[in-house]
Amino acid sequence: MTETRQPSVMDQLGGPSGLIYSSVPILVFVPVNTIWNLTAAIWAALGVAVLIAGWRVVRKDSLQPAISGFLGVGVSAFIAYRTGDAKGFFLFGIYTSLAYAAVFVLSIVIRRPLVGIAWGFLNGHGNLWRKHSSAVRAYDVATAVWALVFGARYLVQSQLYDADSTGWLAVARIGMGWPLTGLALVVTVWAVRTADRIVEPPPPPTIEGGDRDAGPDQVDDVDTAHVDTVHVVKEMGDPADPDVVPDRRTVN
Repeated sequence: MTETRQPSVMDQLGGPSGLIYSSVPILVFVPVNTIWNLTAAIWAALGVAVLIAGWRVVRKDSLQPAISGFLGVGVSAFIAYRTGDAKGFFLFGIYTSLAYAAVFVLSIVIRRPLVGIAWGFLNGHGNLWRKHSSAVRAYDVATAVWALVFGARYLVQSQLYDADSTGWLAVARIGMGWPLTGLALVVTVWAVRTADRIVEPPPPPTIEGGDRDAGPDQVDDVDTAHVDTVHVVKEMGDPADPDVVPDRRTVN
């Protein structure tokens, strides 16, 4: 039977290509807005998002990152259109980062680190890791790193938003995007492997030279055979020992 592969955290984000694709609409939006106008930039970003989603569908990649990426660009473009300012394109991402940071911090405070809950759901272990304090600490560390990533994004980009630095907003959005996500993923992989080793300890070593598949019934059979052999030897006598008189009974 082929074991079903559980999706990893990177798979949920669309893989390395998904992290890179998320930067393309921003790379298109800012120069188009500078050269032409806000309306052209909005349509250009939406067009690129549609092309990326279509490309992922053609390649039969996961639809979740494609759909979420398109919706994110759509909401950002709508906010920019409503505010009439190019920097509004980044407003949705700024407050989304603040919300994510708050959720990750809250999960640590209530002793339900979000990384552990997410991974327990993906690998089918549920909340077994919560019975082991070492596993909880590992997930606390990974969750805290994600909180720092989202918190840093909010602090830096909100300051640039208030300063009307649209160009630097794009630089910060990309520079604090997939590079920091990759760093958080490294810590997450460490936490997941550490917790899995604690929740699922290695099997006990088997006896060398014996039957590795032998069960308790087979062991009992071996012991019984040994006892019967000793009993027969005692009855028949040991010919090498003159003091032992063998049983003279004959078999009819």
